[in-house]
Amino acid sequence: MAHSSSTTNPLDKLSLRNPVHLLALGFGSGLIRPAPGTWGSLAAIIIGAPILHWIGTVPFLVLILLGFALGVYLCQKTADDMGVHDHGAIVWDEFIGIFITLLAIPQISLFWCIAAFVLFRIFDIIKPYPISYFDKRMESGFGIMVDDVLAAVYAAISLFLLHYII
Repeated sequence: MAHSSSTTNPLDKLSLRNPVHLLALGFGSGLIRPAPGTWGSLAAIIIGAPILHWIGTVPFLVLILLGFALGVYLCQKTADDMGVHDHGAIVWDEFIGIFITLLAIPQISLFWCIAAFVLFRIFDIIKPYPISYFDKRMESGFGIMVDDVLAAVYAAISLFLLHYII
């Protein structure tokens, strides 16, 4: 992907050689079509579950907080570079959302990782209130990040309920 100001495709304005773009695009997973958010979420769970297992809950939570703060910048800068607010290829927000959702699973297992993935995607796609409110009204890097954090909270609550039921 070459940088060009005369192109109409916002993706042509990005480069995976740029560390900001590389991270914002989820190491390239946000470039996979169709459904880049789903591919970004899948990449996030494949990366996040082993990290959570290896470093434990508290360091993983610190990683999430740092990743959120970094994500506000990454998402805003990449959106500015593309000239499009919250382009589908920007999936760092899905990474942080999946990481938050992983905190709610009772154990690292295929079942719980799939449940976390599916529930997060459902809430990220349907955007029940107040997710839809923030998604429509906050046009900033923080806005790009916050709707996925809220989707993760809904998914986490659902995972707690699922664990309680089964």
